[in-house]
Amino acid sequence: MSTTSLFYTTTLNPSSTFKTNLLSSHHHFNKLQLTHAPFSFPLKTHFHSTKRLSLAAAASPISLDTPTKSSFRDKPIKDINVLVVGSTGYIGNFVVKELVNRGFNVIAVCREQSGIRGKNSKDVTLSKLNGANVCFSDVTNLDVLEKSLENLGVEIDVVVSCLASRTGGVKDSWKIDYDATKNSLLAGKKFGAKHFVLLSAICVQKPLLEFQRAKLKFEGELVEESEKDESFSYSIVRPTAFFKSLGGQVELVKDGKPYVMFGDGKLCACKPISEPDLASFIADCVLKPDMVNKVLPIGGPGKALTPLEQGEMLFKLAGKKPFFIKVPIEIMDFAIGVLDSLVKIFPSWEDAAEFGKIGRYYAAESMLVYDPETKEYSDEDTPSYGKDTLEDFFKRVLEEGMAGQELGEQTFI
Repeated sequence: MSTTSLFYTTTLNPSSTFKTNLLSSHHHFNKLQLTHAPFSFPLKTHFHSTKRLSLAAAASPISLDTPTKSSFRDKPIKDINVLVVGSTGYIGNFVVKELVNRGFNVIAVCREQSGIRGKNSKDVTLSKLNGANVCFSDVTNLDVLEKSLENLGVEIDVVVSCLASRTGGVKDSWKIDYDATKNSLLAGKKFGAKHFVLLSAICVQKPLLEFQRAKLKFEGELVEESEKDESFSYSIVRPTAFFKSLGGQVELVKDGKPYVMFGDGKLCACKPISEPDLASFIADCVLKPDMVNKVLPIGGPGKALTPLEQGEMLFKLAGKKPFFIKVPIEIMDFAIGVLDSLVKIFPSWEDAAEFGKIGRYYAAESMLVYDPETKEYSDEDTPSYGKDTLEDFFKRVLEEGMAGQELGEQTFI
């Protein structure tokens, strides 16, 4: 993430607010031909197939009182129905592609107008989710979501949640990171889901922010659900920083500008992971038994890197002389104090104050496994996965730029 850009946004423009455009769907009718099933049926919902995949339909209407006799893990991959919520989000889109490529029947739930501020039309969304069966619905409304799944007429085997608050604001965090995610669990289980893969965040280990508290509350309830129902399991994935969130200063360095960091540049280390590698790890969680009923922190390959080391790497790759600006972390503390005071007078600035705290958190805390007893982060205890390196990402961005790499509102997750 770019703590510097977030800092300036929240302190210099505290009245700015971000809005997530969650639109309720209205009902159209469309038909999906089940090419590998012995029959087809109309789906009375916003359901589209961007590729003629086969959805494994129930041989008879789903009975909520009769448990599935065999595990979904015994089925051929082509017969496993995976419901993905948050499918048009930054990581969700990669996850959908990975699951489709592995041969799963993917049902991607999304809004009619997806993307940042609802900028993507239905046609654009269908194009982005090519190969998946797209179900337009509303995860923030349990009744609407359940109705959409009921209209599919198929049993859900696995739910993969890539939902995340776009802003990190107080209300938005609880609406998406907790309420909407829980709706996905309740609706998924109602229609047969026996496994839930949750994309969380490694920073919930030290929860000081609202979105972290919301994620952690759902994590706890997910674990409780598996303890109550022995046939149900979960995988909680807690990734470190994403490549894209570390690319905010690449073009500045390329243009001869300084690299800005807080403190001595050693405050917040991470083992960044690429989006495709993270999507692959999440897809592994669907079937691998050694990833069941576990909290899974995960980083990319190689050792942890501090902002100072990231900057040194970037200057070397760009062929530029190192030029750093070190900003005292106390500046952020002062700004947060001011914003907290203003919230008492202007309650509508509550999110601006929260954004300041988010920036402060990511400027000071490492995205590594945390030991609450020693109060230290550990590079060695943070697992590595994948093959994509930050150095390769920096090289690519130096050559191609950051076009198409924008995080939009979600600069801190």
